[in-house]
Amino acid sequence: MYKRIILKLSGETLAPEHFSAGNASHSFETGRVERAAKAIVALSDLGVQVGVVMGGGNIWRGRFTDEMNPLLADQMGMLATIINALCVQDAIQRLGRGAAVFTAQEMTRFAELYRADRAIARMEAGDIVLLAGGSGNPFFTTDTAAALRAAELGADAVFKGTTVDGVYDADPRKNPDAKLIKDITYQETIDRGLKVMDTSAFQLCKEQRIPAIRVFNMDDLDNIVRVAQGADIGTVVHM
Repeated sequence: MYKRIILKLSGETLAPEHFSAGNASHSFETGRVERAAKAIVALSDLGVQVGVVMGGGNIWRGRFTDEMNPLLADQMGMLATIINALCVQDAIQRLGRGAAVFTAQEMTRFAELYRADRAIARMEAGDIVLLAGGSGNPFFTTDTAAALRAAELGADAVFKGTTVDGVYDADPRKNPDAKLIKDITYQETIDRGLKVMDTSAFQLCKEQRIPAIRVFNMDDLDNIVRVAQGADIGTVVHM
């Protein structure tokens, strides 16, 4: 059993699968937000300390024109992750559990400025910690932010959800002959250029000796708990 997990939760997890005029928001769907919150709480109920690195893709997907300033575009993406963290915090608290949002940027009217010791203290007290604002720096994705927070917080594993079943030797959405890789080292993923996460994330996990990244399909959010309980789902990336 894992003691402390960093879960990378994509913004798309919270969004409507198919937008219709009846939805209150293009970015959020009530049932999907609540399912995500319940999955996170269920993970915590196993006795695991949980930190969730939020993505922002349901709100912001990057520059919509090549002329847009990439620095400002990345800053907009960081703000999107903070909106998502506040949304998930609300859903977790409505389930009767403690949840704290930490941001990489000063935003003290909304959340606490991230410090590793304070985040660890909240996790050890039983609260779920939502880590927003990416790494606080442009040009780095939330995948790399998840690896960074895992190193800073001493996590046993990073859980990375995808829309496919794990790490493949080619893109299974483009190549029907792509084969699932069940077990692979950080260095092999870097050498082979496998793109399920950023190379910088794999490199950071390798250098900081994060025991494992678990990559699995998160279309079924119950997989989060199954993987934590030891189910042979997806891919294990390790030292």
